[in-house]
Amino acid sequence: MKKNTFEDVVNEYGTAIYKYILSLVKHKELAEDLYQEVLLSAYLAYPSIKEQCKYKSWLFTIAVNKCRDYWRKENKSKQFWKEEVYTYSATCEPTSIPEDEVLHKFSAEQMAEKVRTLPEIYRYPIYLYYYQDLSLLEIAKKSNLPMSTVKTRMKRAKERLRPKMLSLA
Repeated sequence: MKKNTFEDVVNEYGTAIYKYILSLVKHKELAEDLYQEVLLSAYLAYPSIKEQCKYKSWLFTIAVNKCRDYWRKENKSKQFWKEEVYTYSATCEPTSIPEDEVLHKFSAEQMAEKVRTLPEIYRYPIYLYYYQDLSLLEIAKKSNLPMSTVKTRMKRAKERLRPKMLSLA
């Protein structure tokens, strides 16, 4: 019985693996990067696979694990920015003056009021990004929109907000 080469395995299952990764991460460039990592890991481990009938499930397992690794890494990065940087800045910054807190709260309320004047398609991504701390990728997933659409809406929302915010300065 002829043993498949790695190239044969990739030709047979590569497209399905890529589409599977894309369905998980919903971002073309990220899916391509993760697909390359899957192929590299699979290539390095390929000689150790004994049973040809298990190539497909083996590749899908590698794909899922690479996606999980990516998500774990992304969450750790977010946690660092939310916790570590905040803690560091809190220890380095002087305590605020009550008048400053009142002014900050007032300007935040004014900013929120300006955001509420935007049309819904622009207000929603701005709200999720700045008030819910979601990444653009998370907003795209939550809105069922392509990443490019989310970026465009964010840009247009900021363009519409810029003249309104000048009055706050």
